[in-house]
Amino acid sequence: MMDVDGIRARYERLAEALDERGRRLLAASEAMSLGRGGVTAVSAATGLARSTINRGVAELKAARVEPDGRIRRPGGGRKRAVEHQPGLLPALEGLIEAAIRGDPETPLRWVSRSQRNLAEALCRQGFAASQKLVGGLLRELKYSCQANRKTREGTSHPDRNAQFEHINATVKAAIAAGEPAISVDTKKKELVGDFKNNGRELRPQGDPEPVRVHDFKIPELGKVAPYGVYDIAANQGWVNVGIDADTAAFAVESIRRWWQRLGQARYPKAKTLVITADCGGSNGNRVRLWKREIQRFANETGLAVTVAHLPPGTSKWNKIEHRLFAYISQNWRGKPLVSHQVIIQLIAATTTDKGLTVSCDIDCNLYPKGVVVTDAEMATINLETNPFHGEWNYTIKPDEKPD
Repeated sequence: MMDVDGIRARYERLAEALDERGRRLLAASEAMSLGRGGVTAVSAATGLARSTINRGVAELKAARVEPDGRIRRPGGGRKRAVEHQPGLLPALEGLIEAAIRGDPETPLRWVSRSQRNLAEALCRQGFAASQKLVGGLLRELKYSCQANRKTREGTSHPDRNAQFEHINATVKAAIAAGEPAISVDTKKKELVGDFKNNGRELRPQGDPEPVRVHDFKIPELGKVAPYGVYDIAANQGWVNVGIDADTAAFAVESIRRWWQRLGQARYPKAKTLVITADCGGSNGNRVRLWKREIQRFANETGLAVTVAHLPPGTSKWNKIEHRLFAYISQNWRGKPLVSHQVIIQLIAATTTDKGLTVSCDIDCNLYPKGVVVTDAEMATINLETNPFHGEWNYTIKPDEKPD
């Protein structure tokens, strides 16, 4: 009588430690030791097909038991889909390439090129293609899901590098002379309230902070426009959190508040102020109100204000972006900006290992849009343009006081 239970027990003890070929040979060895009817008994005990056991028996009889790196015999196993559907791979690659090139005739031009959509498009062409199969073929073709990457800067001005060199030289000269040099810009406007803020924050497991589903402005809280002033030499920041429009008047008021609360005490003997700013926005080089307000600031402080604008399309190179705003965003990640006070505290708590400190305050003033600066007012501005790109580089001096 054949010991089927014993065969089953021995097979189960070893099966997990063996590969497909090893299990086949083990079963074949058991069958050969049983003699007539052994293949049937071992098949019942192990669940392996009789044909598989017979193939193992043939291998043992042929003395081909040395490992040769192959589990199945050459040509064994299921044929690949691309072999019994010869046009499948070119069809898949054609769908992807046509969509990437922007061909308006491709069925995937205006939809997500997901594995599901690709599989459906192939099926419409008569192929048998599952989502799993498409995923495997895409890996063979070296395709993967990738996010957009910001690398294009638009048209590059031929004097871009020369302007950066001019800005660098201007800032270095000011710092060497003990004069203040600042980088300015407006951070992205933020909704005030219990809204989702990107990033993650440590909290008890399974207890995320609840926030609103939709980002609709709360009328009584509105938005804030944080305008930053970064003191390049001191590695110190000032953020004026406005509750109204981001206008040139607001921008210059932010610089004024920095000077009154921080700058004047740091640079009591200053005669000039260097400002590096973007070419656009509230401090853009073509904004008349910006220049008129800088003139008023110069008259109030007695400082000659030199402004150097970054070339168009290079705002991310503004020092305030990666030396101040980046760290503020890190500090408040995952925290809903539920009130003005919370925003101020989060900004003011921003520090770095390199010594960055930030001061912050709320600006409750209103700054109307659409203020017109006339040609007559522009003519009164004491503006001196630099020989190199005077539209980007200029100095506004205080008005001369009459004797």
